[in-house]
Amino acid sequence: MSDTTRTVIVVGSGPTGLLLAGDLATAGVPVTVVEKRPHGISNLSRAFVLHARTLEQFDARGLAGEVEAVGRRLGRFRLYGRLSLDLSALPSRFNHLLVLPQYEVEKVLERRALEAGARFRYETEVTGLTQDAEGVTVEVRGPDGGTETLRAAYVVGADGMRSTVRNAIGLPFPGRSVIRSVMLADVRVTEEPGELLTFDAVGDAFAFLVPFGDGYHRVVCWDRGRELPDDAPVGLDEIRETTRRALGRDFGMHDPRWMSRFHSDERQAPSYRVGRVLLSGDAAHVHTPAGAQGMNTGLQDAANLSWKLAAVLNGHAADTLLDTYQAERHPVGRTVLRSSGGIVRAAMARRPWTIGLRTAFAAFLDTVGPARRKALGQVTGIGYRYPAPRGSHRFTGLRVPDVALAGGGRLHEAMRGGRFVLITPEPYKAGAGREDRLAVERWASDRRTTVLVRPDGYAAWAADSADVRAIEAAVAAHVG
Repeated sequence: MSDTTRTVIVVGSGPTGLLLAGDLATAGVPVTVVEKRPHGISNLSRAFVLHARTLEQFDARGLAGEVEAVGRRLGRFRLYGRLSLDLSALPSRFNHLLVLPQYEVEKVLERRALEAGARFRYETEVTGLTQDAEGVTVEVRGPDGGTETLRAAYVVGADGMRSTVRNAIGLPFPGRSVIRSVMLADVRVTEEPGELLTFDAVGDAFAFLVPFGDGYHRVVCWDRGRELPDDAPVGLDEIRETTRRALGRDFGMHDPRWMSRFHSDERQAPSYRVGRVLLSGDAAHVHTPAGAQGMNTGLQDAANLSWKLAAVLNGHAADTLLDTYQAERHPVGRTVLRSSGGIVRAAMARRPWTIGLRTAFAAFLDTVGPARRKALGQVTGIGYRYPAPRGSHRFTGLRVPDVALAGGGRLHEAMRGGRFVLITPEPYKAGAGREDRLAVERWASDRRTTVLVRPDGYAAWAADSADVRAIEAAVAAHVG
């Protein structure tokens, strides 16, 4: 077989594409990342928060300690008014937000992908794409203006909201603009805010401010009554004034290193897969920045898709496994659109009845534990579960926490390298040919349940009691 029968082309080198490329290369799948921008990590990116579920995924790849060392932890955040959500009770060892600019995340993920053997082609733009039963042909234009074709078994479009890949396969991107003329800037301040993440909305203005740790603060603000085109000039005075109205003061903003204006859409592709082409991250879904869920949702897309592509291309699973990517991630994307949009609409309420409704909802979340836990589970990503076949064990499809294992280890440590992990009290050994894909562990406690954990940390199969024959059948079905 030629190399292209096992190759993946990832279009886009943002966090989603980088995590995907690193996972595939780690699994021994030849992967090429095509990026139209010049090589270099930009400090002008918009995302700046990693949530608990993303940090768990980083931990399963041995990266959590590195990002935690350069980020800043936030144990509580305020949505609007007096509603403050405490993260300390999250059932995760990462019971906090990590404030970390997107470019720091990209540095870590790019290095990992390169070390694993991923190839990068910068200043290379996709100009066309066709697919057939055997693979995908991608037309590209290189930095010298010359054109060529690349061939791969699968292509993943992680190339953002204006995805060339999505357009090439003819997928619509239905939705609408929610807020226009949002201003974005990195500024220095003379007065440090009292909180790590400062957010509020008053009347027609909202703003939030967060430090990057390099002497600059990111400010995002919006004036409902002043909607201008994205290319309209942005002045520091305008940002100061909007921030003063929303937060009560402008913190002495000065020396901006960049300023821009953008609009925020709510859109989602109807399908994340068309044949051998798949979409991930902002190419599949975009939403408002409320809740800081955008980068995190894309990274979770990549974690879900990467092990499935590796299983198919390494001959351990049928191509139909890739259909579960749509079944599992599309509903999550839809929920994120709704939750982030709801936060923005509640924050910008101005009619008396909508303000009253927001106040009642905030009080409800503040006093009703199950509702608060559900809201936190959605925002942080730890509350999602995937569909399970009828008759499955109640654990199937659930996120498996970083449980303690016999011998002093943890689940996330056992998962490293993209492995399945079987946690069982039964005397089972991984068969020949599975050693590098399946770790067999025992509970640190006297629990008798057997759980097969997927490489993305969700339960593929479980049983309250299982003999070796049942375990082998489950391993054969899921690990291959």
